[in-house]
Amino acid sequence: MTARRTAATALVLGIAPLALAGLAAAPAVAHGSMTDPVSRVSACYAEGPESPDSPACKAAVAASGAQAFYDWNAVNIANAAGKHRELIPDGKLCSAGNDKYRGLDLARGDWPASKLDSGAHTFRYKATAPHRGSIALYVTKDGYDPSKPLSWSDLEEKPFATVTDPRLEGGDYVFGGTVPKKSGRHLIYSIWQRSDSPEAFYTCSDVVFGQDNGGAGGGPAPTASAPSEEQIEDGKDQSSVEHGGHGDDDAGTGAGETAAAPASAGAAPGGFGSSEAGAGTEAGTEAGTEADGSRTGTGAAPGASAPNAPAAAGSGENLAETGGDSSTPYIAVGGAAVLAFGAAVLFATVRRSSPSTGRHGR
Repeated sequence: MTARRTAATALVLGIAPLALAGLAAAPAVAHGSMTDPVSRVSACYAEGPESPDSPACKAAVAASGAQAFYDWNAVNIANAAGKHRELIPDGKLCSAGNDKYRGLDLARGDWPASKLDSGAHTFRYKATAPHRGSIALYVTKDGYDPSKPLSWSDLEEKPFATVTDPRLEGGDYVFGGTVPKKSGRHLIYSIWQRSDSPEAFYTCSDVVFGQDNGGAGGGPAPTASAPSEEQIEDGKDQSSVEHGGHGDDDAGTGAGETAAAPASAGAAPGGFGSSEAGAGTEAGTEAGTEADGSRTGTGAAPGASAPNAPAAAGSGENLAETGGDSSTPYIAVGGAAVLAFGAAVLFATVRRSSPSTGRHGR
């Protein structure tokens, strides 16, 4: 081996570990689900994926299988980038168009529900792998019929509560909002859009306003309960969700590239599209891609009331950074580029050292 080939080989071998280390440092995925008010997937997980108590959760497990509920914190779209309505078709909002969670889309009026009052409320979102981003909450319009598949048109056009980088308390994102005046059975739809990634998470929380609990057949609706910390810990062995990170094609979480919804879903008429709920992460050109999370585009309507704003000092020091900041992917790309460059140098050196006859030099 010539001196030049030896040097080139040493270069490649020297930089390869660094490049691979950079590739391995890609951000961890965020995971979580609404727990106040309790999301459908959280309520059914709390009941037990193998033998749930409520008729609705039994039907959901029968439709989706138990594994979907062990993976209760991963109802997501990897490439959402704020294009929620474009990617999720009507009738599949609760599953985010992910067939793995199809049981969550069952149209029925007896889903376990949380009691909710109009006015100021403190919301909680269990973040099993927190990341910077924004959360937007939508409520169903008056006249909502839970016996019909949930459509985008069933939701109020604007979110009634939004928050960017909410404070983290005991593993929960905690933020305030003002719940509009409603009565009877409704649904709260949450969109958690990461600002360090195009990934987004979605939940459906069934709620009851006032004394009318809206249960099936006029009877009492089951009360939704959030999973306890013990249940969450005990279920980790059965979960296929990686808390330390995953690729875009992770078969366990279902986080993959999602195609646009059928054209009938239409473009968002002023809501749910790229201008809502933390949009602008696409291609790293808009708000929400900075490492300090200073601009994330919460989707708040102009003039949003103060209760919907994030708590003071809620973004920086209290927000767990489980997967690095937004600069990490560029480190990985840089490492890959250096590795490719080293390989090219080695290839060119070998070519130059070979005689014109095509036989290898000695």
